[in-house]
Amino acid sequence: MARSARIAVVVSHDDAPYKEALAGFQKSVERSGVKAGYHLHFLQGDAGRARAALERVRQQGADVVFAIGSLAAQTAGRGLPETPIVAGLVLNADDLGGAGNATGVFLELPAETEFVWLKRFLPGQKNVGVLHSRARSPVWIRAAAQAAKAAGLTLHARSVESPTEIPDALESLGSRADVLWGVPDSVVITPQTAKPILLFSLRNRIPFVGLSRSWVRAGALYALDRDYADIGEQCGGMAVRILRGTPVSAIPPEPARKVVYAVNLKTARHMKLNIPEPLVRGAVEIVE
Repeated sequence: MARSARIAVVVSHDDAPYKEALAGFQKSVERSGVKAGYHLHFLQGDAGRARAALERVRQQGADVVFAIGSLAAQTAGRGLPETPIVAGLVLNADDLGGAGNATGVFLELPAETEFVWLKRFLPGQKNVGVLHSRARSPVWIRAAAQAAKAAGLTLHARSVESPTEIPDALESLGSRADVLWGVPDSVVITPQTAKPILLFSLRNRIPFVGLSRSWVRAGALYALDRDYADIGEQCGGMAVRILRGTPVSAIPPEPARKVVYAVNLKTARHMKLNIPEPLVRGAVEIVE
């Protein structure tokens, strides 16, 4: 490559996971041998900064954009329709908005992966309850139910329209579910709903599978999480392929390839659950 590749990095926030993803991305690109120059644009969670950031990207020029976080991905997707975009730390492929010039690595894990781990942690549990908003696609619900069935589990899904319906929905699931599975959902899973969900779980001794390490610290039995630096490396590999001539359309979005997890042994003791020792040793965080 005669000149350094121009890579614009648009970052939703400057929190640790975003920085880890950026470091992993740069490591991957450097390891590939591609010479790259970077222009960084931080949105600080403020959509109002988007217009100025996009204008700077256009002025500076970019061979590829690395968008970190949903705000950055949506901003780049709307404003840079001709520039290849690789997105990381987005919730799911829907965050790419169907843009033909965008690909990336999303955070939401496949239901199949979730159920493989659930059976490792809770081999005796067969009935899985899940709350979701009505915005959740019926296609996703059917696919999750099929994945549960293939794993020897039964999925009991209950939809809610607002957080005020969550207590009644939990009571309904409580009579059928051995375990509650938390999935990313802007109605069901919020800082305001965490307390009632976890209190229900602890009071009824129905383990809750959280969405991140912070949920485990708050009382979830365990949670699968992501290695953010590795997501950056995964995105870096995509960017290198684009820089070497592969069309974005030939690189489909994919889930994070590396799964880590945290476990709460205090919750396990309260629920009289025995977490296999190899799982405890493999945790990136243990709450005792």
